[in-house]
Amino acid sequence: MDLIRPRRGRIIAGVCAGLALRFSTSATLVRAIFLVSLLLPGPQVLIYIALWVVMPKQRS
Repeated sequence: MDLIRPRRGRIIAGVCAGLALRFSTSATLVRAIFLVSLLLPGPQVLIYIALWVVMPKQRS
């Protein structure tokens, strides 16, 4: 499956939902991992924004 931002199941931009679809896991799990990663120093928010820009939206 391609890396896309789905129309359904998105909360902000659909990046976590798209990653969950790509890796066949739960969107809730991906969101939880992302939130926990925010406690660590690093460019997590910049990566999220970059994925938001780069990942295409799901077509109808």
